[in-house]
Amino acid sequence: MGSFDKIVNLCKNRGFIFPGSEIYDGLANTWDYGPVGVELKNNIKRAWWKKFVQEADNSFGVDADIFMNSKVWDASGHTASFSDPKMDCKCCKTRHRADNLIDAHSKKTVNPDLMSNEEMEQYIYNNKVPCPKCGKCDWTNIRNFNLMFSTSRGVTDEGQNLIYLRPETAQGEFVNFLNVQRSMRAKVPFGIAQIGKAFRNEVTPGNFTFRTIEFEQMEHQWFCKAENSLADYEVYKKKALDFLLSIGFNPEHLRYHDHDKLAHYAKAACDIQFLYPIGWEELNGIHHRGDWDLSRHQEYSGKSMLYLDPYTNEKYIPNVVEYSIGADRLTLAVLCEAYDEQTLEGGDTRVVMHFHPAIAPYKVAVLPLQKNLSEKAMEVYRKLSKNFMVTYDEAGSIGKRYRRQDEIGTPMCVTIDFDTLEDNSVTIRDRDTMEQIRLPIEKLVEYVSEKVQY
Repeated sequence: MGSFDKIVNLCKNRGFIFPGSEIYDGLANTWDYGPVGVELKNNIKRAWWKKFVQEADNSFGVDADIFMNSKVWDASGHTASFSDPKMDCKCCKTRHRADNLIDAHSKKTVNPDLMSNEEMEQYIYNNKVPCPKCGKCDWTNIRNFNLMFSTSRGVTDEGQNLIYLRPETAQGEFVNFLNVQRSMRAKVPFGIAQIGKAFRNEVTPGNFTFRTIEFEQMEHQWFCKAENSLADYEVYKKKALDFLLSIGFNPEHLRYHDHDKLAHYAKAACDIQFLYPIGWEELNGIHHRGDWDLSRHQEYSGKSMLYLDPYTNEKYIPNVVEYSIGADRLTLAVLCEAYDEQTLEGGDTRVVMHFHPAIAPYKVAVLPLQKNLSEKAMEVYRKLSKNFMVTYDEAGSIGKRYRRQDEIGTPMCVTIDFDTLEDNSVTIRDRDTMEQIRLPIEKLVEYVSEKVQY
């Protein structure tokens, strides 16, 4: 695992992630996925969808709109209490989250989640916590800032109505509970999954893509009977961890962390943390939300959220077990987990990204040994690209081309040489072992298919 600096440098140079609006000197905490990064992130999202929708019993997908009726956010509690405790430095006028200041100063030995605003202020004043920007300790009192981005709908001032960019995707699943249940004739227990953008107007610590103002969430809500909900919560804790292991994570770099402080409606909540270069941080959350969400939407909308059990004729509002993971934060964790620097025989070093082949951006790189073999190489490229994402490279020595593919994590390199013109076979190099085998072209698709399975 490399440092953030090394990973950021690799990401920019190899087409994973670029600073947002870079030619205009950027916009803080915005990032653009490049040609390689977008393939990696899409593969991760596909792997998640396969696990939690395609292979899951009684689970269905939705794609809810980013803009929702403002009453949704009243019902969810976001308009009243979705805020961060922030302080302004009186010297340099920068704004910072009080809990982040305490985390950094105490090196996470003090938990600000258990503190009131007054207690956080007292800690910061008593310990003379400095401003990260100017180093002075002269703070305003804590003020709570709502994290939702607001905008208005309407073409004239008189017709404008306040609406929000959603701060989470979960409400899109909750408000569609009845639609999914009826249209799919779903019987409790069943799940609703969604992958989509969310937006939060928060101060971010600047740790690359770990926390950003625009991000993508992958969420699965499991609607179940109250008496089965705690057992289902435990099932989802294991299922969430198993998914991470299936895409290549080292179990020693993952751990459960129960929440120290529960929401008033929650029966249980925990995170799975990953050992990032900055330390143990949240990767995903699993929450037992009770029947709070559907009950609130029933109250605010006036529409019944009762489910009629076809076996018992019992009517009840289901409990919800929520599993939520950020696609961007997971992609960052995958990059950190995959990064490796190896010393080779002779003292040379190579950087290699050990992505699980199923989520690697490109499955195969096609490399003609010399440019005058490009016609045959393109024939192989086109054959493979009907089945997989494939890249093509004919610039530079074969050794340098291998190194470029190692750095973007391509599991296999297929080299076309002069013998290929005679025997219609190619050389396949393995990314991790660097071992090579010879294989007929007609067996390539089958060989690659077996290698990129979970």
